[in-house]
This record gives sequence, C-alpha cells and structure tokens, in this order.
Amino acid sequence: MNPITAFAVAVLAAFGALLLYSGLLVLGIVLLVAAVVVSQTLKMANTWQKFVVLRAGKLQGVRGPGLFAIIPVLDNVVAVIDERIQTTAFNAEQALTRDTVPVNVDAIIFWHVHDAQKAALAITDYRQAIDRVAQTSLREMIGSSMLAALLSDRRSSDQQLCREIGEKTLEWGVTVSSVEIRDVAIPVALQDAMSRQAQAEREKQARIILGSAEAEIASRFVDAAKVYAGYPSALQLRAMNIIYETTKERGTTILIPSSMVDSMNPAAAVAVSLATQRSSAPPAPAMQTPGGQASEDLHGADPLTLQAWPLEK
Repeated sequence: MNPITAFAVAVLAAFGALLLYSGLLVLGIVLLVAAVVVSQTLKMANTWQKFVVLRAGKLQGVRGPGLFAIIPVLDNVVAVIDERIQTTAFNAEQALTRDTVPVNVDAIIFWHVHDAQKAALAITDYRQAIDRVAQTSLREMIGSSMLAALLSDRRSSDQQLCREIGEKTLEWGVTVSSVEIRDVAIPVALQDAMSRQAQAEREKQARIILGSAEAEIASRFVDAAKVYAGYPSALQLRAMNIIYETTKERGTTILIPSSMVDSMNPAAAVAVSLATQRSSAPPAPAMQTPGGQASEDLHGADPLTLQAWPLEK
C-alpha cells in the first residue's frame, strides 16, 4: 500500500472508530467500510512503474505514473512493470568454440521494458525468458567463433550478441541496450600452450629484427670501407679518434695491433717492409760510381736514406 492510500485509510478508520465509540454505529460502520474500499481502490504508481489492469479478465489498460483508482473485485492489477534499465548476468560453461576449444564465458546484459502491456501479457515471465535467450545466444555465438577472435575482438562479439538477443526480446516489449562479455576463461593447459606460442612468436620477431639490423649495419660498413679505400687519410683519422676515445678513461691499458699502427703511417710501414726484405737478401756486389770509385754496401742502409738518395746510373 502506498503512503497516500495508507494515510487516507488511517484517517477514515480513525473517524469510524471514534463514531462507533460515540454511539453513532451506522456512520462509524460506513466510515470503516469506506476505509476498506479506499485501500482496494486507490493506487499509486511511481514514475518508473506501469500497472497493467484487467477488468473481468479483459485488458482495461496500463496505468501510471501517479494516482489512479480501480473498481474493487472487477479490476485486478496483474503486473507491475519496472521500466528502468535492468542488468542480468549470464554465462556459458564448457562451450566449444569453432576450433573445438572449451571456454567459460561470463557476460552481462543491459535491458529495459519499453512496452509494459506486451511484457505482462505476451510472456509468462519475461525476466526468466531474457536469461534463457541470453544463454542460448551466447552459446551459439561461441560455437560460430574462433578462439582468437573471441579473445581479441570482444567488441564485435558484444554487438553480435546485442543484435541477436534484441531481435528475440523485441516482441516481448523488451529492448536490449547492450551486452558486455566480462571474462573468457580457457583451460590451464591451453593457457600454457598459448603462452609458449606467444613467446616463440616474440622470439622469432626479435630474431628477424636483429637480422635486419645486422644486414643494415653490414651495408653501412661496406659503404664506409669504400670511402676508406678511396681516402686512406680518413682511415688514419678514424683510427686516431678511436684511440683518443679509448684513452679518456683513467687507468686504461690499450693494446693496439701493429697493423693498426702501420695504417696510421703507411709510408713508414712500407719503408720498414723494404728494409726487412733487403736485410734478408744476399749482399749486393760493389758498384762503380761515375767517378770510378766503388760504392759502399747499401744493404744495411736506412730505407729512408735510400728513398732520399737514390743511386745514379
């Protein structure tokens, strides 16, 4: 009983009791009967409620919101429909996907009644029917979807479920606002296999990236080698720069290959090489100078001196 009806009934019952106590039996009884009639006649619906009223078994109308009156005994309120947005949680346990993977899916549906007359008269229990339809549609969607698509593209699955459930509940006066999949649970063994597969894919991608980087670096080295081959002084400057960068740290011991030292002074390296070759050769015979004097044995002479003072014919 709503507060307004309860207040009216209380006032009538109080006056009736007072009249009975005062000795006015007829008037007191009338007020008490009126209180009973008002309790069965005056109804109030909140702004989100609709009352479906039947008169002698036939639809009289849908009342509300606000105060309204019905005829006792003839009229009967068969349903009070809440038109606010409702939520219903449902799930599908051990449902097989298209690639035969068992999954447990939990979802939630948001819906509201847009036609109270259909919700009350077209179906016995529209709440239970929504739950059953939602579970059936969810299992059908899982059976037609691959596991990868079910895990990665939930938005598409939500839209598909919303469309399918909404088409079935529309004739009951129920509108489905949205459907959201909350969780997709797969077996633990399959989770381990998927984890290993994902790790292998990441390692494969890393190796591909590393190989591409190595190929690019090798190409750059080839370009640098061509530049150094054309400009030997550039190679000397680069070597000196490497030595300078290395000597920045204190207490560092540097081991420089002799070939690297030779590359810094190619002329000296050539001279030393010639000197080594001449030292291992047999002694050359004495040569006559243009003046008729024999020249000294030049076998052990300094290569630089040989270059600076070549012999005359």
